[in-house]
Amino acid sequence: MARPDATVEAIAAAAYRVPTDRPESDGTLSWDSTTLVAVEVAGGGARGFGYTYADASAAGLAAGLLGDAVRGADALDPPAAHRALRRAIRNAGAGGAGGMALSAVDVALWDLKGKLLGLPLAVLIGRAHAAVPVYGSGGFCSYGERELEEQLGEWAAQGFPAVKMKVGRDARADPDRVRIARAAIGGAGLFVDANGAYTRKQALALADVFAGEGVTWLEEPVSSDDLAGLRLVRDRAPAGMDVAAGEYGHSPAYFRRMLEAGAVDVLQADLTRCGGVTGFLAAAAVAAAFAAPLSSHCAPALHAAPLCAAETAAHAEWFHDHVRIERMLLDGAPEPSDGVLAPQRDRPGFGLELKRADAERYRVG
Repeated sequence: MARPDATVEAIAAAAYRVPTDRPESDGTLSWDSTTLVAVEVAGGGARGFGYTYADASAAGLAAGLLGDAVRGADALDPPAAHRALRRAIRNAGAGGAGGMALSAVDVALWDLKGKLLGLPLAVLIGRAHAAVPVYGSGGFCSYGERELEEQLGEWAAQGFPAVKMKVGRDARADPDRVRIARAAIGGAGLFVDANGAYTRKQALALADVFAGEGVTWLEEPVSSDDLAGLRLVRDRAPAGMDVAAGEYGHSPAYFRRMLEAGAVDVLQADLTRCGGVTGFLAAAAVAAAFAAPLSSHCAPALHAAPLCAAETAAHAEWFHDHVRIERMLLDGAPEPSDGVLAPQRDRPGFGLELKRADAERYRVG
């Protein structure tokens, strides 16, 4: 039984930059590494673990500014600590690296509470769903035809109900790439993600082409900042094609504005950016208020339990980069079975621990 007076005593953070297994790009960005920022919160004789995917500078914000804000806080009351974090990050910026650092600390705080009470997060916050479908996500613009076929085809063969590929780097080549993907995955669902690369008219034209290959999900066809453009594409997209966005959201107000604008059919939220567990549950409440399906973005090991707690949960993203890192550097990372992902219920908190010895070679801060 946790002590009723357990407080947050110390916060530490470190950054680990892991090279990709091959060059990767989407419609607007190229990269060759992914950085995991890990946070540890100590209190009441236990240690909570959290992380985000962000620039290494987020580690300094987590251990410094945010650590100061919650040191001495009630370790059994993450929402109260979250309010203190929000106040502290105001001038440093609630979005971007600041919001990602806050998210990692919030995750660690919930993990700490679970460990102090001896409860898995899925039990601590409850479940509206026992499990959620997953879709394989990768198919980068930098991949050749064989790489695209092998990666997407493997997920389809494993029983994933859908897979997602990147588009937008070369709008003229995208129809052929989508045809290649369709041939590789058979009858599995096919999603595409432009990462905001298209103009409005490009997005409308390509939506019709993609529909011919059975594409049912068009993510960020235009910039997420262009709510009117998203609404235009959503209104004119072929029947049966969902327009999705929201991965950069950092506050409930962001998600509310997107849904009030009628910009998306499916709302995305990423707890490594939107405020951790506390922020993700708030996003889920906004989605439920608008009767909007909610899909989690990336970091599948962290989203399993919070997404299952969301009333309108649609599916979780099984993102290649993050799956690879979580398998490499985390003990306890969940795996999908028969195309669905269920939260673990055998360990307290998230049930995740950093493999320190394995991670050390990638440490950059």
